[in-house]
Amino acid sequence: MMLYELARVSKVYESKPPFEALKSVSFRVKEGEFISIIGPSGSGKSTFLHLLGFLDKPTSGEIFFEGKKTSEMSEAQLARIRQKEIGFVFQAFNLAPTLTVFKNVELPLIIQGMPPAQRRQIVEKHLAVVELSEKKNSLPSQLSGGEKQRVAIARALVTSPKVILADEPTGNLDSKSGKIVLDFIANLHEERGITVVLVTHDPYVATFAQRTIHIKDGMIEKETARRKEVRK
Repeated sequence: MMLYELARVSKVYESKPPFEALKSVSFRVKEGEFISIIGPSGSGKSTFLHLLGFLDKPTSGEIFFEGKKTSEMSEAQLARIRQKEIGFVFQAFNLAPTLTVFKNVELPLIIQGMPPAQRRQIVEKHLAVVELSEKKNSLPSQLSGGEKQRVAIARALVTSPKVILADEPTGNLDSKSGKIVLDFIANLHEERGITVVLVTHDPYVATFAQRTIHIKDGMIEKETARRKEVRK
C-alpha cells in the first residue's frame, strides 16, 4: 500500500528574496519501508520531513496520504493524522523538562483522552521496549543524551503510529549512543513493520535505511539502495 505520494511538490518561503526550499519534488513511500533522506545543510531535507508530518503545507503540488489528497483535508483531519498515525523523533528530543520520563511518554495518550489505566499499561510496555523501565520516575535532566532519545522514541510509539518521522535523531549524540538509537529504530521497523522516514546529513546513518534519497538544492539528485553488510 502506498502511504505517501508527493506529486510535483514545491515549497517557497516568503523571505526577501523568496527562498525555494523544495522544487517540484515527486516521491513515494510504501507502507513498511525504511527510507533515509540525506543532504547537506540547507538542501531541503527538513522541509521535506515537515511536509510529510503535515507541520507545513506545500506552496504547489499535491501530497497524498493513503491515497487521499491532503489539500482537501481540514485542519482537524490533519491534526488527527499527526496525533494517531505519525510518531515524531527530533534531534533536540523535545522532552518536557519538568515531567518525569513516564509522564513525557504518556503525553500523547492524555491528548487522545485515553483512560489512565490503559495509558499506564501502554507506557510501561513501551518503556520496556526502549529498556528504560527503571528510569520512569527520572527527569530528563537526569538522563544521558541517548536515554533522552530513547524516551522520545517511546513517546513516538505509544499511539501505534503507521510512520515514524525522525529528523537527525542522532545529531546530538556521541557515536556509541547514536548506534544504539539507530539499532532501536531499525529493529522497530523490522519487528513491527513500522514505516520510517529518517532525515540525516551523515552517510553512515543513512545506511540503516533500505533506500536513500539524496537531496540537494531542493531537488532529488538520486536514489540508492542499502547493501546489508554496511551496517556491521
